[in-house]
Amino acid sequence: MRVLIAEDNAENLDMLRRRLERRGYAVFAAQDGSIAIEQTLALKPDIVLMDVSMPVLSGLEATRAIRQNPEIAGTPIVALTAHAMDGDRARCLEAGCDAYATKPVDLPSLIATMERLAPSPVACST
Repeated sequence: MRVLIAEDNAENLDMLRRRLERRGYAVFAAQDGSIAIEQTLALKPDIVLMDVSMPVLSGLEATRAIRQNPEIAGTPIVALTAHAMDGDRARCLEAGCDAYATKPVDLPSLIATMERLAPSPVACST
């Protein structure tokens, strides 16, 4: 699975990237919302893990822009946020995110969500 992580915090990005790569995921990175849009269009990842609070364009603004582009509108997006206040989940889903996860990331739960939203193709035997 090809995963784009949109995250402006280098430590968070590095930690999540290493953990996913160890499990066999191909991981790409974007440091702000504007780059996340560009990378989603260029790379066509299977899923985007979108930090909500980023410079240039927030994760929610980037999600809205991705949803408006027919070429990439169907890309699954998981909002990642340290905000766990009332209404944050609804705000992320309203912006077009398919799922919501809080930081620090619970990796088994995140991977289950990723696999549910962008299942790996099953090999066919003929």
